[in-house]
Amino acid sequence: MSTLPPGAPAFKPFNLAVIQLGQIGADKRANLNHARDMIRRAASGEGVGGAKHGKPDLIVLPECFNSPYGHVHFPVYAETIEFKQGEKYNVEASKSESVKVLSEAAKAEGVWLLGGSIPEKDPSDGNVYNTSTVYSPQGELVAVHRKVHLFDIDIPGKIKFKESETLTGGSTVNYFDTEFARVGLGICYDVRFPELSMISARQGCHVLIYPGAFNLTTGPLHWELLVRARAVDNQVYFSMCSPARDLTAGYHAWGHSLVVDPMGSKLVEAEDGETILHARIDPKTFNDARAGIPVTVQRRFDVYPDVSKGS
Repeated sequence: MSTLPPGAPAFKPFNLAVIQLGQIGADKRANLNHARDMIRRAASGEGVGGAKHGKPDLIVLPECFNSPYGHVHFPVYAETIEFKQGEKYNVEASKSESVKVLSEAAKAEGVWLLGGSIPEKDPSDGNVYNTSTVYSPQGELVAVHRKVHLFDIDIPGKIKFKESETLTGGSTVNYFDTEFARVGLGICYDVRFPELSMISARQGCHVLIYPGAFNLTTGPLHWELLVRARAVDNQVYFSMCSPARDLTAGYHAWGHSLVVDPMGSKLVEAEDGETILHARIDPKTFNDARAGIPVTVQRRFDVYPDVSKGS
């Protein structure tokens, strides 16, 4: 049994590819060229150890894939996108170099593409955001998500990082519809706030995908735990896509991109180097989880509020 809202697309089997991208340096053009090449390789079915898979329907890049990761870098690499929900976006007229590259890649390979995230500057207010962009197989920019929760942490003797020094948090919950699923969006630190994924799931999302860049402190502690928890909480497929680890960079990503099913089982997981993961997303597991453990129809909103309804 399920409680998906009317209007959500029928959930059909599909192939997902997750690119744990490496070689992210100071040269944005080089970063984009490498990402473009890895999208081509993922679309061809290339996987771990040279294994061959079927062509993916949806390809995912990691958080901040076009620039070094760090609050000092975000304003320097920020691009203007000016996407407006509900309005057709003119890619050819876009001021964003990254949008043009990703749009071309999605169209050329004939796949849905979740373009990780990039720093975005909004010319209306000058604010800088950490923003995901999503493209259809026709190369259309169809959705964006601005990271809602900013990564401001201080673990004494371990790591201190404050995104809010240069970034502004987004204020919307976002998803996109394909011919095979409704996919919910988030970025990295968003995964620590269960309300966001709850809202996405109750809006009819079958799969949640969060590009992310946990570090060598938080990664081994919570990366897998949080992904599996959000998947089980909401009985959805959940994936996070990390950059590859580079110990010569200023920020050391954990890696370990993974895909988890609605029962919390790991389908695939990377190590820390550059690689491409492939997973088959099967609606049967989704439906069986919700029928066997029917939390979606057992919630007690007479006892506690439904966060998806707002205040």
